[in-house]
Amino acid sequence: MTALTDDTLPVTPRAIRDEMIVFVVMALLLAAVPFSGIYPFFVMQALCFALLACAFNLLIGYGGLLSFGHAMFLGTAGYCSAHALKVWALPPELGILVGIVAAFGLSLITGYISIRRQGIYFSMITLALSQLLYFIYLQAPFTHGEDGIQGIPQGRMFGVFDLSKPTVLYYVVLVGFLAGFLLIYRIINSPFGEVLKAIRENEPRAISLGYRTDQYKFLAFVLSGTLAGFAGSLKVFVAQNASLTDVHWSMSGEVVLMTLVGGLGTIFGPVVVGAFAIIAMQQYLAGFGQWVTVIQGSIFVICVLTFRRGVIGEIAHYLRRSL
Repeated sequence: MTALTDDTLPVTPRAIRDEMIVFVVMALLLAAVPFSGIYPFFVMQALCFALLACAFNLLIGYGGLLSFGHAMFLGTAGYCSAHALKVWALPPELGILVGIVAAFGLSLITGYISIRRQGIYFSMITLALSQLLYFIYLQAPFTHGEDGIQGIPQGRMFGVFDLSKPTVLYYVVLVGFLAGFLLIYRIINSPFGEVLKAIRENEPRAISLGYRTDQYKFLAFVLSGTLAGFAGSLKVFVAQNASLTDVHWSMSGEVVLMTLVGGLGTIFGPVVVGAFAIIAMQQYLAGFGQWVTVIQGSIFVICVLTFRRGVIGEIAHYLRRSL
């Protein structure tokens, strides 16, 4: 990962100020969406995937760990939240909590198994575990197999906010996304985040300084998986279903695509360019059928060849700003 981050700007008051300005602008633009005439379902879906991409970026962009199975956290949280909402009739806030706890537990187990391996071995183990869960969910009675869990009630959050109203649901999803984004931002700019960056750049040196790198990587894996589960729980309210699509290996591939196109190791890249661009292509190129994946692949190849740091990464490098 050193090649992608060898010119990373140091954390300075100016860098923090620039990032806060961009965050405020992003939040204001997103808050104005219901008044702009833009289809809110598209933006809500993009926000859920943006949070997933940010969680994945925490692991690969700052921890240097490439996971090919992050969809298992998204799908597991989605299934558990959907089951809690529809079968157990829990309120929305508890349904989200069930999904987060499920993703947290899964990340503990899978992290313990995979984190002791490095490089491609780590990636292959995460892919294998994700596919194992896919086939479990395909056969498990509570997931309803290929039909998935349909007709999930949205309910009232805290007994006040009626999530069946699109505007209310949009702002609940927006608040959830901004809270998750700020948490990731705080993690990145904490002493823990600085150690993660040191491990990413030169793990043997970090070990020589006395850091137990496996513990830091394990904690990063758990945090990333839990936040990915939070995105999956929010997505249940937007789509009102939980299906095998969210657990399939192709979903993990899309998350990798979002992160690399936006900018590996950048804060806003997976959101501003990655998630919104990929979801927009899926929405507006749907008429091309199976050719959508070919178009996405072509764009990915072009971005890799022309934007080594990703779109936002190249812009940040050119402006010498932290984004």
